[in-house]
Amino acid sequence: MPDSVKDYDVVIVGSGAGGGTVAAELAPLCKDGLRVAVLEAGPRFRAEDLRDLPETAAAERLYVDGGGFFTRDRAMTLAFGRGYGGSTQVYTGTSLKIPEKVVADWGVPGLTAEDVHLRTAKYMAQNNVHLLPEELINENNRLFRDGCRALGFRVEQFPVNVKGCRGSGRCNLGCGNGAKQGTHVVQLPAAERAGVEVVTDCQVERISDRACHATVRHAGHGAPGPWPDGRYEVRGKVIVAAGGAISTPALLLRSRLPAALPALGRFFTCHPALILVAQHERAITNSVGHPKSYCCDHFAESLGFLLETCMYFPFVTAKSMAGFGREHRRMLSRMDHLQMILALAFDEATPGNRVLVDRDGNPVVDYRLSPAVMRSLRDAMVAASRIFFAAGAKLVHAPAAVRFFLEPADEAALEDLIPLAGMLPGKIPIAAAHPMGGCRMGTDRATSVTDAFGRVHGLPWLRVADASLFPASAEANPYLTVQALADRVAEGIKADLPAFRA
Repeated sequence: MPDSVKDYDVVIVGSGAGGGTVAAELAPLCKDGLRVAVLEAGPRFRAEDLRDLPETAAAERLYVDGGGFFTRDRAMTLAFGRGYGGSTQVYTGTSLKIPEKVVADWGVPGLTAEDVHLRTAKYMAQNNVHLLPEELINENNRLFRDGCRALGFRVEQFPVNVKGCRGSGRCNLGCGNGAKQGTHVVQLPAAERAGVEVVTDCQVERISDRACHATVRHAGHGAPGPWPDGRYEVRGKVIVAAGGAISTPALLLRSRLPAALPALGRFFTCHPALILVAQHERAITNSVGHPKSYCCDHFAESLGFLLETCMYFPFVTAKSMAGFGREHRRMLSRMDHLQMILALAFDEATPGNRVLVDRDGNPVVDYRLSPAVMRSLRDAMVAASRIFFAAGAKLVHAPAAVRFFLEPADEAALEDLIPLAGMLPGKIPIAAAHPMGGCRMGTDRATSVTDAFGRVHGLPWLRVADASLFPASAEANPYLTVQALADRVAEGIKADLPAFRA
């Protein structure tokens, strides 16, 4: 039995790009008496709470499993955030429109690229999305850009959602200066000012008919939430699941909903990723300044991968390299000489790749790295190595290479020195970004979970508003696309509320 029962008109589970957006869009209706609650499993951090945290401590607080959530076969880890603002606290701020072709390929009736792009533009304006001026781009990024251009590879600057960036380089560890304009800075505070209630440290275990069953337990760090520890039944005329592409399918699977949803949890996908590292003879500006300013999509259509600039702190850098010992130490001892590139592969959404729950109700991601993905990542290593050498690097570490270090004299033989046979799951440290799918949109109830406005088939009071809606890969950072789709979900709720409140 719950310790307390709460009643609202709309209950939103999750406060990230999807949940925060829905909350902000519904907030103006609070003045007319609409009662809206956001239930967030993680804590609420102030910028100053994160400013001086060591790398591993910040990761433990801001990410599920410290950013190392394993797939079922333990061949890959997934990184996704938890806390007020969800993953918008911990991603680098890159803000991209989804390619028009991707939306067309999704083939969701009632969903057009034009509509998604119009809504995307709205959130680009809200979140202060812009290109950084040249003087704020550090050397790690400029070297990548110049290396791409020297090789004739197409390279473009990322728009980012920052305001007042001081270049601490800690974007992935939570901005200690409050510069990143995620939902924790923009949409959620605006929603709260308008009357939306946000409850942190509130874990929703399951959903029943128009009710969430949750436990509040203060985490011991961050600002305490508004509700005391205990068990709650939180009732809503409309419930919005927005916990992300892993947490939302798991929540709905735990809930044993009274509707046949054979596609629930299926068609999960992501962007399997590698962090590649090179060493220059001289120190370069890398950890100071915004870590991600450029992207190379030269190989996106032909070979199925993107290359992006990145910069990580010692722990993540260490776990991203293959092997151990003297060579490993040699690379890490000169962190200020390192250049880094992130390789992201596109994968198909197949029914066999899915989110499950174990006997305790915890999410399990059953995902297999396909031969096509492994080939894309291998090809990405070759291309990234060429960029490193074109930028003047003297040592390159490609995890699948036949030896730990590659040197400029090896450039002509990179195809042989980085063999496809070296791409062995478990040996290559693959850490996926951008979980997507599991509650995909569509009209066929056998292969989809919601319609184009996030309504769950057969359960009109239940909506989904996060990246689990994606029918397939976004082939780009999904942040703005999640906001655009959540805007559609909020529009549908506004249209349907009179019937629910009657």
